[in-house]
Amino acid sequence: MNILLPVRDALDVINGKWKLQIIIAINNGNKRFKDIERQIPGITARMLSKELKDLESHQLIKRTVYDTLPVSVEYTPTPHAATLMPLIEALKEWGTLHRKKILKDKA
Repeated sequence: MNILLPVRDALDVINGKWKLQIIIAINNGNKRFKDIERQIPGITARMLSKELKDLESHQLIKRTVYDTLPVSVEYTPTPHAATLMPLIEALKEWGTLHRKKILKDKA
């Protein structure tokens, strides 16, 4: 089986600086736009909005609009997003090891 095609498909969905951070923020209970924005240093409201739409189109998050005054919107992870959690955990573990190695080699 060609390994490049499925890896490329996965990277197309989670590519960029923000998508995994947004998924992690939402999985950690940040459901409203401003909460997500505050959780991720450096992201702009415009970029967050774009990335949320993209994640919704890939069925990784669900956007729910509540008929309140003012209108409130919440974002929640879908069951499909849960399938990313082992990958996120593996990236966290690798990133921790990599940081230790780099800092050790610099010392």
